[in-house]
Amino acid sequence: MSAEEESHAYHSHRFRISDRGCHFLCFWKSFLTCNLAPLRTYSKLCLNDCAFIWRSLKLGIRLTKYKKSKPFYSLLDHFLDGAKRHPDKVFVHFEGHQYSYAEVDKQSSKVARALQAEAKLKEGDTVALFLPNEPVYMWTFLGLAKLGCPAALLNFNIRSKSLLHCFSCCGAKVLITSPELQDAVEEVLPTLTEQGISVYILSDSCRVPGIEPLAGKISNASDEPLSKELRANVTVRSTALYIYTSGTTGLPKAAVVTHERVWAACFIQAAVGVTADDIFYINLPLYHSAGFLIGMAGGIERGMTMVLRRKFSASQFWNDCRKYNVTVMQYIGETLRYLCNTPKDRQHRVRFAIGNGARTDIWTEFLNRFGDIHVRELYGATEGNIGFINYTNKVGVVGRINYLHKFFFPHTLIKFDIEKEEPVRNSDGLCIEASRGETGLLVGKITKRSPFVGYAANKTQTDKKRLHDVLKKGDLYFNTGDLLQIDSENFVYFMDRVGDTFRWKGENVATSEVGDILTTANSILEANVYGVKVEGHEGRIGMAAVTLKEGEDFDCADAYKQVVTYLPAYARPRFIRLQPCLEVTGTFKMKKVKLVEEGFNPVNISDRLYFLDTEKKTYIPLTEEMYNAIMSLEIKL
Repeated sequence: MSAEEESHAYHSHRFRISDRGCHFLCFWKSFLTCNLAPLRTYSKLCLNDCAFIWRSLKLGIRLTKYKKSKPFYSLLDHFLDGAKRHPDKVFVHFEGHQYSYAEVDKQSSKVARALQAEAKLKEGDTVALFLPNEPVYMWTFLGLAKLGCPAALLNFNIRSKSLLHCFSCCGAKVLITSPELQDAVEEVLPTLTEQGISVYILSDSCRVPGIEPLAGKISNASDEPLSKELRANVTVRSTALYIYTSGTTGLPKAAVVTHERVWAACFIQAAVGVTADDIFYINLPLYHSAGFLIGMAGGIERGMTMVLRRKFSASQFWNDCRKYNVTVMQYIGETLRYLCNTPKDRQHRVRFAIGNGARTDIWTEFLNRFGDIHVRELYGATEGNIGFINYTNKVGVVGRINYLHKFFFPHTLIKFDIEKEEPVRNSDGLCIEASRGETGLLVGKITKRSPFVGYAANKTQTDKKRLHDVLKKGDLYFNTGDLLQIDSENFVYFMDRVGDTFRWKGENVATSEVGDILTTANSILEANVYGVKVEGHEGRIGMAAVTLKEGEDFDCADAYKQVVTYLPAYARPRFIRLQPCLEVTGTFKMKKVKLVEEGFNPVNISDRLYFLDTEKKTYIPLTEEMYNAIMSLEIKL
């Protein structure tokens, strides 16, 4: 090659190198100056996924270890180990008093010994707890666990027929109540006595025959530890609790909660990053899964300090958080709304809020008013086999799908016919999976890892929740009765409830139970109960379309008397719609969809409408002015 050719080749090579370098530098310049927000968001989600999966794997390994241990290692054993490790650590704060782990351990032993002596309790006997939110609830449960006895957690709002029904559900032969609930117990005492149920009240004396005082017996009992032999036959599959959930039969259903389910539920705190150094604020009822399993049981699992409140108070909420240095709070959607009606307050140490039912606008407002709190929205059911946790900070979602979760808890969304209230099936009789972004009915596959135990003494309702031939012939799924949606980024959104149950004030309302009560009113022949949405409120408020007995006019006062006497406040229908007849399907099921859509606006409805006025203590005609006042939140619901 000549010198000239060499020179040309050299300069050409230099140009190509320079050219590639220029392109490389231009690429990085444009990359670094472009919008990296989507990439950062994706990276953050990946980190969230990895952290959650790692925590979940560790918890799964722990649960497997506990299940295989001989004897079975229960939540009670974990509490006892904690009481040995840190006996002087505060277990719970309550109304100015504090109780250490050691004190709660001793008190629970005294309860166990008193019940063993007085009620002759033995392993496997179910005891119903009809108690308010007090520390005695906690150590009574632990005392029962020391005897190997399941506890049935009764809603302290229930009365009469519902209260009696709860005993027949779980087979409880012993009821423990408190002085403030004595009147409710006296109302059903003759039937309880007839059924041979022993009733104990946590007071030093009681003049009512058939109700035995227990407080003095507990005080005088020994606080020495009880032998593990008393609960030697308890296994991971044994029943630990009965927690009551609303049913379409019109009466509460007793969801069977095994020891395995207790562990799974109390791991939720650990799964979202709560530690033993946190302080957990329980202001929800202990008869709820949220208050009892996620709150109290989760606190025991963490070995933390808890703050218990008798009932939720928006005005005292942040004062309590400051007083006790609360770092983790619980909520339901309605309580967040109540808090958002209080002044802004960022002078607190709360870092986590765990709960469910937070509406997007309320969620956003909550963060704006009260600071950078990690909201961990949950989805699940006491009796269900599938649940989600929003472990990211994305507002408005109830969870995020990952491969590990779907492997251990297989589930899918299927197309659902709202009008017929049943899944859509193809020509082969199988359900049709919903597409991404499409609303569908959530169903969880029933497997050994994700079982559905069902309801105590209620095979009919248990079978109703079992869905056969979903994706292939012979498979079996749990029907959640909820409509959800999963987007392209695997975020899960709760859309609505289906069937005969709606949610108001954080409570499930069974429409048929309300309907049964309404038809006891003198003038009402039939009642079709449903929930309607009200702007600015979580869930759905109760409404009923009713027909009147021939020749009768609507007796407002009597209808009011019936619902107030026999239904808790959250279940009382606030609106009544008088109709000449109730529309039914071909199988004689009452149609609700159109009624729900029409709501309670008197401008759009020709039927007479009535509103439950708590001040006048009667139902009164609903006017357009009253409707506008309700919608503008001038009238409180």
